[in-house]
Amino acid sequence: MHIGKNTQIESSAIQFQATCTGSVKTSTSFDAEWDALNTERTIKTEGVDEVTIVNILTNRRNAQRQDSAFAWQRRTKKELASALKSALSGHLEMVIWGLLNTPAQYDDAELKASMKGLGTDEDSLVEIICSTTNQELQEINRVYKEMYKTDLEKDIILDNMVRRAEDGSVIGYELIDQDARDFCDAGVKRKGTDVPKWISIMTKQTVSHLQKLFDKYKSYITGDLENAFMNLVQCIQNKPLYFADRVYYSMKGKGIRDKVLIRIMVSRSEVDMLKIRPEFKRKYGKSLYYYIQQDTKGDYSETTAVPVRWR
Repeated sequence: MHIGKNTQIESSAIQFQATCTGSVKTSTSFDAEWDALNTERTIKTEGVDEVTIVNILTNRRNAQRQDSAFAWQRRTKKELASALKSALSGHLEMVIWGLLNTPAQYDDAELKASMKGLGTDEDSLVEIICSTTNQELQEINRVYKEMYKTDLEKDIILDNMVRRAEDGSVIGYELIDQDARDFCDAGVKRKGTDVPKWISIMTKQTVSHLQKLFDKYKSYITGDLENAFMNLVQCIQNKPLYFADRVYYSMKGKGIRDKVLIRIMVSRSEVDMLKIRPEFKRKYGKSLYYYIQQDTKGDYSETTAVPVRWR
């Protein structure tokens, strides 16, 4: 991640608008130069003072972290993300790296990673693309092209993915019938699921349209296909519950799916974490903070749990 003066000014201007349901609040005593100086000291400390690094970065909003990273680069002529990558390791490194990216940069890196190797991580594609607003989709698309010199639409075979319509009073039942047939052709009538086709429909149509479509289509599907489809539906209809479930299943059973847990903690901390937490406790009986403390360790545990600990 490269942060220069122009990039810094732009990144501050294009930060996704955080809502009052995010758990990470603006630090009123924030001083970018102080953060840069203290981060430099902690990195130079023998053994690296990870606790101080965690305290500095997790007590700042993303826009403030970008300002601190720019101040660091002015002081050291180096990138903060690269310096911390060398100083840290393991899961803590993954969390800190995520915190130092802008929301669009982080989402794009996760989208790119979900398309590497054998097969595509459809769950991650659904999570990132279908949970974003029109404005966020446009910014993700713009930054993806800037980072990877190619269009996101081409990489995941989507057309007009950033053109979701606004809700209106008119529901086009003929289009619902057509989309239902397209959904059926993309899933039930073929071997394997045409996830790009699903996502294309999910990101272009209004919520009212999709709710009618879900009712019409759900009678056709069963088994694994039904599970995949219902993930898409839940992400549109009840986003906090969708993320509560994603976090829970990332920690269920032997080991945890750290990448999913980290991504949700980082990406939703300034968006809707205050809505995700009560949904989690209501459904699973104990707090999200309790589960994270039980399933993770050390500074990684503390860093990951910060968004759910804060009020």
